[in-house]
Amino acid sequence: MRAGMISIPINHKFPNETIEFILSDAACKLVFTDRDRLSQVPKGYPVVVFSGTDENNFDDWLDWGDFETIIPEKNEVAMFLYTSGSTGRPKGVPLTHEGHLWVIEMRLKQKPEPFHKMLVAAPLYHMNGLAICKVALAAHLTIVLLPQFDAKEYIRAIGDYNVTWLTSVAAMMAMVVREEKVLQETNLSSVKIVRMGSAPVSIKLIADIRKFLPNAKITNGYGTTEAGPVVYGAHPEGLTQPDVSVGYPIEGIARLVDGENLNAEYGELHCRNPAVTPGYHNLPEKTREAMTDDGWYRTGDIMRQDPEGFHYFVGRVDDMFNCGGENIYPSEIEKMLERNTSIEQACVVPIADDIKGFKPIAFVVKVPGVSIEEQSIKEYSLANGPAYQHPRTVFFVDSLPLTGTNKVDRKKLTQLAENRLSRQS
Repeated sequence: MRAGMISIPINHKFPNETIEFILSDAACKLVFTDRDRLSQVPKGYPVVVFSGTDENNFDDWLDWGDFETIIPEKNEVAMFLYTSGSTGRPKGVPLTHEGHLWVIEMRLKQKPEPFHKMLVAAPLYHMNGLAICKVALAAHLTIVLLPQFDAKEYIRAIGDYNVTWLTSVAAMMAMVVREEKVLQETNLSSVKIVRMGSAPVSIKLIADIRKFLPNAKITNGYGTTEAGPVVYGAHPEGLTQPDVSVGYPIEGIARLVDGENLNAEYGELHCRNPAVTPGYHNLPEKTREAMTDDGWYRTGDIMRQDPEGFHYFVGRVDDMFNCGGENIYPSEIEKMLERNTSIEQACVVPIADDIKGFKPIAFVVKVPGVSIEEQSIKEYSLANGPAYQHPRTVFFVDSLPLTGTNKVDRKKLTQLAENRLSRQS
């Protein structure tokens, strides 16, 4: 990027046809890859291979010779990130040099101490891991980078490298807390900070983390590919951020919108800051849908505000479904279920119903060693929430599947529910 090139990290877990689409859509001129994934690169693209042995060896690039570092113009694009494409082809999100630098400068204002060692197991083609690593490099912190997430290896890395700062998403930490034997065998005393993001957290997960990290500061963050990771900050009166809150909205950067009310206490989160994308690549209609005329990005995330001004994640606009005339946000049911001491994790998906339109179906991971039946979960739901929200069917699973960005794979669970219900009928 210092030479004026535009970087486009690509998820190697995408199907080959999706990788080919991204390379074409972004008009890529050169591809860097490792040998194991060389076969995923379509023919016709110049390729540089990491640890290669031929003329395309990456080692030859390490002596780059003389070049002039560019001074980027305002809004000049530095990088594209492609969204996961869970509802279709992935969308290219251009991100500017100015936006990258603004994010780093805002994070450095928090003055992270240079002794920190950050454990990162998030993919670098995703905003979460990418932003974490950029800030760590700028602050001269140490990065312990894992090639992929594995709960046991993640825990062992803490002890092996005396990690002080854990970066993660809720689904990762939910898998970590289940590995009680490895946790007990590992020296975790070095951990000072646990930072989660990209998905909502539950009170139960916070409590489970505190069991093995009683002295660590646990916080939950928020960010999007399109608007960056700097949306929330410290409370102006110094109030402590509640455990499951995403934080206090930074003035002029975040607002909740409900219809014509631009200062709502419950509504869709809109963001405006220097890190906001100038618009989706080659998708003007999608850009108009996502952006207001005055430059606010519509995140699609529903938040609520408490009396002190802190925000809490309620659900995605596109996750919401209607059951018998009632709007349901899956995350609200999941949080209710996870308050049950026998449930480690829960994910709720909508399944089509001839009468109700859609009905909620729950996938549940039980606390190890605990016995609980489907009927008792239904009864618990009816006792702790409105009747229309209670799961009509409960499936027990050993773990919830994750996407390439370590979020719960709702699409896969929806397909699994449809298949299981079809066999039952």
